[in-house]
Amino acid sequence: MANGVSTLGQALDQMERLKKVQTQYSSLSTQLATGKKTQQFSGLGTDVLASKRARASVRSIEIYDTNIKSADTRLELMLTSLKEFRALAKNMEDLLIGFSQVSTHQEGEDIMQDDPLTPEEEFTRIGLDSAEMDTFYQTLQRLSGEVFDFMVDLVNTKNGDKYLFAGADSSTKPLDTNTGTLDAVVSNSINNWKNEGSVNNISTDQLIANLTGRDSSVNPTAITDTVIGFSSSLTAGKAGNVSVMVDDTKEIRYTSLGNSQGFRDMLVAASFFKSDNLMPITDVYETPYTYGDTPVQEGAPGATAEEQAENFFEVFNSMTRMVSDAMDALDQEIQNLEMAQVRMHQAQEDNAAQKNMFLSVIDDVENADLNQVAVELNTLQITLDASYRVTARLQELSLVNFI
Repeated sequence: MANGVSTLGQALDQMERLKKVQTQYSSLSTQLATGKKTQQFSGLGTDVLASKRARASVRSIEIYDTNIKSADTRLELMLTSLKEFRALAKNMEDLLIGFSQVSTHQEGEDIMQDDPLTPEEEFTRIGLDSAEMDTFYQTLQRLSGEVFDFMVDLVNTKNGDKYLFAGADSSTKPLDTNTGTLDAVVSNSINNWKNEGSVNNISTDQLIANLTGRDSSVNPTAITDTVIGFSSSLTAGKAGNVSVMVDDTKEIRYTSLGNSQGFRDMLVAASFFKSDNLMPITDVYETPYTYGDTPVQEGAPGATAEEQAENFFEVFNSMTRMVSDAMDALDQEIQNLEMAQVRMHQAQEDNAAQKNMFLSVIDDVENADLNQVAVELNTLQITLDASYRVTARLQELSLVNFI
């Protein structure tokens, strides 16, 4: 035979082409099933860096978003507590404003005194024969006690095991009134104010200074944060601020401390108005009264019932103003936290926009065009079928076919 026909080379060449087509077909099938161009980063070629950077940015934003959600939960609880605290303060303020100075608020008959050293009759009202207080005052005293207990609970509000009004020292309880130090100091100050014959007697101005001041370096007998029962970190001003990182460069502070002025003043005011030692307003005498008898219960300082009422309401009105000022301070606390919350929500929206942009980059780099893949797959299917037929034809060839 001069010329031979060898089909081995053709068959091997066709089989190699067939493998490539099968590999391409398998790749396109995977893309159609998964929607991704490749199952490995290496398959992205020069786009791999863009994909990895975009994915890292998405992960970073998701961490910030988790931080914001956690902070927003705590902040919302703080706002709820502050608003409840303010509502209680408003209830107390309304009752204090309605506490008329015209009424004595003290039951009983007047005790009148005529100085025997003066020949003319000059009856002076020096007190009452009863220490019983009217319903209005009893309501004020009861409400003050309830408000005080509720306010303590609100200052000690927790989220999980973290105290919300303890600053960065969130594992430490911000307020502990179990020792009763505040009530004891307030009651003792009232007693020293009423007891004009005591060496510890204090003036009306001094009592007001004790109740409204908190700096012992200015007034040694002021009601300090330690007396109230605030934690050592709050008292020393070392509790620290609470903040959240919302992106790579921005930090939002959302701190509200339990010993802020609004909290402090409301607790002291409630302790004052609920004190059993505050009453009676005027001196109480046994009847029948005899000139020179001493009171069985002392009211506010003063020689006459009018002076006693005047001194009482001077302190009373000062404390009422302190409650009103505390409400203003609480409003400022609420406003500051609400502003922080607005900034958090804005950062959340900005992060969402950034995340969508990076996800778009990832989609563009990694996702396959399913319409194009389907067309290519269909074309490749036709090519593959033709290759199978050619291969089969080549495998059928033998020397017998050419004889």
